[in-house]
Amino acid sequence: MSDKPKADHAPGAISRARRLRRDMTASERHLWKALRALNLHIRRQAPVGRYIADFIHHGACLVIEVDSAWHDSLKAQERDALRDAWFQSQGYRVLRFRDREVFSDPYAIADRVAVEIQQSPPSQPFPHQGGRAQE
Repeated sequence: MSDKPKADHAPGAISRARRLRRDMTASERHLWKALRALNLHIRRQAPVGRYIADFIHHGACLVIEVDSAWHDSLKAQERDALRDAWFQSQGYRVLRFRDREVFSDPYAIADRVAVEIQQSPPSQPFPHQGGRAQE
C-alpha cells in the first residue's frame, strides 16, 4: 500500500482551481515557467482538502506556496500557519517563497524545488495481490 497522502477536496474546489490557474499572479506565472522548464511534473493551483495549493508535487508530497505582501499581516500569517499544519498532517512538506524572491530569480527557486523533490523518500509500491484486493 502506498504511504502517499490522499486528501479529498472541498466542493467547488475544482472550478475555483481552474479559475486560479487562469488568473495566476505574475509571480506564480514566473515560477510556473521556471518549474516547467525543469520538467518536474508539478501541478499548479491544485485542490487538496479545503485548500488549493499554488503548486504541488504529489509524488514528493511537496507543496510550494508563493506569498505576496498580503501574507505579512498577522491574520494572514495565522491562516498560513493553520494551512501549513493541515498540509503537514496530510503528509506534505510545505515550501514558502516570497514573491520578490520569485521575481528576482525564479530559476533558483525552481532549482531549490528540484532538490527538495530529489531528496524526498521514494514512494512505497503497492504490494502484489495476485490481481485481487484482499481485506
